[in-house]
Amino acid sequence: MNLEQFKSKKKEFLTYLQVERNLSDHTLRAYEGDLRQFITFWEYLAPAEQKSLGLRQIIERYLVGLFYKKIDKSSIARKFSCFKSFTHFLQSQGIKIDLNLKRPRLDKKLPVYLSIDEMFHLLDSVNNNELPTRYPLRDKTILELLYATGVRCSELISMRLCDIDMDNKTIRVSGKGKKERIVLFGDKAKDKLAEYILTERPAAKKQDEPLFLNYRKEPFTARSVQRVIEMFRKFLKIDRHITPHKIRHSFATHLLNQGVDLRVVQELLGHKTLASTEKYTHVSLDDLARMCDALHPINTMLKKK
Repeated sequence: MNLEQFKSKKKEFLTYLQVERNLSDHTLRAYEGDLRQFITFWEYLAPAEQKSLGLRQIIERYLVGLFYKKIDKSSIARKFSCFKSFTHFLQSQGIKIDLNLKRPRLDKKLPVYLSIDEMFHLLDSVNNNELPTRYPLRDKTILELLYATGVRCSELISMRLCDIDMDNKTIRVSGKGKKERIVLFGDKAKDKLAEYILTERPAAKKQDEPLFLNYRKEPFTARSVQRVIEMFRKFLKIDRHITPHKIRHSFATHLLNQGVDLRVVQELLGHKTLASTEKYTHVSLDDLARMCDALHPINTMLKKK
């Protein structure tokens, strides 16, 4: 396969991912960027190398170069996944390329989350007039819903008025791969949501309108949600960077610490496999270990001595 053929198949591949695989816009952009970077690398090869090297050799050179540049392992791993999906796509069209790539081993990172006290401080102790925003009810409702439901930022901005069932306190959300699921919220979030819709949100002309709108009455973007969450940062007693995903981490960790079954948390988060949810158990075990050290009788006796 030469460079021009690769470019042609790249377009077909991205269309396949969007239409057949229903991948998220975020993943599509990432894969498109990965393939564009690889094409740039290929174009900069000497003409003699472009003719003599096969696709497998060029990909291997590209990936080795990334290691030498000390690119983040998670970024390299995603590029491996991109090439793997691309070769499967080519095979479905009768083009066989045996890459036999091995993804780099990623360092396991425990999710960063806020404590229960920190979350309740942000939700209950920060007054509307303290927030540097024209729409304090909207912004507090965003924070409340992220924590009450554990949804992703992309799921929050895709919520429509017709997706909300106030009586049963549920919301239908569209997750990764356009998969729908039902998330739950409590009375506190229900009151906040109702107050926002009745007070700050412009009157809806139809029920399929987005739940959250900006000052131009346009749908919220992921960047807008990130700015809202970052706004609450100055109200934390310990200054640290907070994001919508860290609120999601907090939701999952706090549920597990309260004894909620792992599979229930998996369902609420919309994880495809249990392995994706299990990372939160490490955090819970760490909390339990600290609690055991502090409260176990044998340890308290040692402190008295």
